[in-house]
Amino acid sequence: MAKISVSIIGYNEARNLPRCLASLKWADEVVFVDCESSDGSAALAAAAGAKVFSRPNNPNLNVNKQFGLEQCSGDWILYLDPDETVGEELAGELKRVAAAGTDAAYLVPRRNFYFGRWLRHGGKYPDRQLRFFRAGKAAFPCVDVHERLRVDGTIGALSSPMDHHPYNTGSELLRKMDFYSGRKTEREAAGRRAVSLARAARRFCVNYFLKGGFLDGGAGFVSAVADLFSECLAWIKQRERA
Repeated sequence: MAKISVSIIGYNEARNLPRCLASLKWADEVVFVDCESSDGSAALAAAAGAKVFSRPNNPNLNVNKQFGLEQCSGDWILYLDPDETVGEELAGELKRVAAAGTDAAYLVPRRNFYFGRWLRHGGKYPDRQLRFFRAGKAAFPCVDVHERLRVDGTIGALSSPMDHHPYNTGSELLRKMDFYSGRKTEREAAGRRAVSLARAARRFCVNYFLKGGFLDGGAGFVSAVADLFSECLAWIKQRERA
């Protein structure tokens, strides 16, 4: 049987890790890269049986993501964030693909939960993520925090979703918006795509009205506004750097 490794990195993720790790009992190996946490994240991962490594908390998350992939010994690797989980249906599909899959990597649909509510509309589902791949067939270039894995081979798609719980509290929402808006500003300073308020406004209108984000109630509105505000915050930071 093909062996499946799961790789995770985290900084102060003690709130999310227990839920994530509990969903991975089916995996042959779990690798956790701790990025200078001060909340006991590393101890939680070790107690759950994960192989734990310590690394500097690099603002380009993909540097440590790539390090984690390189520590995996499985034939197949699944990358997860600490605020994501794998249900029984997806675990079964991953095992079947590892045994008989013909592609080098696979897209996994993702259900996003804002404050406990699954967002079915507004461009938030199926939110396919490139996360499952044969060992040695995919890697992060480590240039941009939002970059996708670079794959050597064909890419297939799975049907079973993983679950994503990015925002459980308002403070988490504000902290992550501040982090990602800063990274967007750094991309602009490096000559990549500049932040555009007009583009941000169009995205809000498309996701909230045309793609039905309003059908998800208050959580759908918060999601659309948070995306818009994050772009506005990046625009402000961009002007501060000028």
